[in-house]
Amino acid sequence: MTLLVVGLSHRSAPVSVLERAALAPEARGKLLQDAVSAEPVTESAVLSTCNRIEVYADVDKFHAGVADLSSLLARHSGAGLEELTPYLYVHYEDRAVHHLFSVACGLDSMVVGEGQILGQIKDALAVAQEQHTAGRLLNDLFQQALRVGKRAHSETGIDKAGQSLVTFGLEQLAAGRDVEDWARGKRALVIGAGSMSSLAATTLVRAGVGELAVANRTVERAERLVQILTEPGGPGAGGGTSLSERSRGLGGGLRAHAAAMTSVPEELALADIVVSCTGATGLVLAGEMVAAARDGRDAPLALLDLAMPRDIDAAVHRIDGAHLVDIESLADASADAPMAADVDKVRGIVSDEVAAFGAAQRAAHITPTVVALRTMAADVVAGEITRLDGRLPDLDDKQRAEITQTVRRVVDKLLHAPTVRVKQLASEPGGAGYADALRELFDLDPQTVAAVSRADTRADRHDARERA
Repeated sequence: MTLLVVGLSHRSAPVSVLERAALAPEARGKLLQDAVSAEPVTESAVLSTCNRIEVYADVDKFHAGVADLSSLLARHSGAGLEELTPYLYVHYEDRAVHHLFSVACGLDSMVVGEGQILGQIKDALAVAQEQHTAGRLLNDLFQQALRVGKRAHSETGIDKAGQSLVTFGLEQLAAGRDVEDWARGKRALVIGAGSMSSLAATTLVRAGVGELAVANRTVERAERLVQILTEPGGPGAGGGTSLSERSRGLGGGLRAHAAAMTSVPEELALADIVVSCTGATGLVLAGEMVAAARDGRDAPLALLDLAMPRDIDAAVHRIDGAHLVDIESLADASADAPMAADVDKVRGIVSDEVAAFGAAQRAAHITPTVVALRTMAADVVAGEITRLDGRLPDLDDKQRAEITQTVRRVVDKLLHAPTVRVKQLASEPGGAGYADALRELFDLDPQTVAAVSRADTRADRHDARERA
């Protein structure tokens, strides 16, 4: 296993650096393709969230891999390599596995235990599969990470230790009050219609806001989100019998509507709560826009910025009557968040799963050698049967079949114990050398072993395309 991860997160870099290093969605695919085009890299995947950017790769040279991935990360993120280097971390082999499994369980999240990271890991794998940059190692790794994360949430109380960033952010805005009591009846504006914005809108509706506006660059996506929120059985559904009735708040339902981004200033002037999370590269709410919305209003304005880079001007912190919580202030607040006792259980799960993953990968490493050995044995049997045909041409078909089966059984029995045992030994730490020993002992052709490995890789990539 030659797994390498190079990245930076809220634990290693200040928010200002994370902002500049944020990857645009279209840049991720290009980064994946450029990574696998680099000489030491054979597979790649990118995990990019609001508080981390990590490149995972299968490499055959450690130092060259670190150098190439660091340079590519800098090039595609737009931040200079000299600026990123002090904040980059590198994990290799088992440490890289341990890191991703910890991330999947929420142990490395800004809010410990939050579960949204599982969806982001799933998305990272899906993109790598779509780009055909994930082979056997990364497919196995990310799928196992998803299973480990789900196991941690189902077997422990890690959920009690943390929440989603949306919930945590709203709690910071509520400043000690119950979020439902604080939000009930207020007017809310959600800017963006992606996964984080959808979660924010759902959370606000369930908290009891009286009115909700969803603004998005593509109005159709905002309309779709409003429809989901207000449809029968949805979080904002009330007694109304149609979408139009529910959108107007008839029958006790949610008053909700979609809006274009050009309408944000007007929506902002009416809002009590604003949550913004878009993929914009520049500010969505400038300080002047927020100040204009505050002009002549006594009611306070609460703003939650979950975007990276930020959507809301940091100057809003200085505007009277406006309370802004952003990624930077969430990071400060989360440092004091209580840790659940179950965190130790999750760490134990991660350690066990890392060991199991390593054992499985080491065992898989020897499989091509075992296959090559059995192929060689089959060729020997076939050759000897051909020679027997020449020496005993009068054998009938039944006799020839019986002799062939007997020879094959003898060979299988001789190979069974050593091949089973070598797989067991190879799964242990330091077991990689058993494949080399097997090749030397039986004088196996390295090209045959390599051909088996290439066939496995092609099959893995075909499966990945089918899943995509």
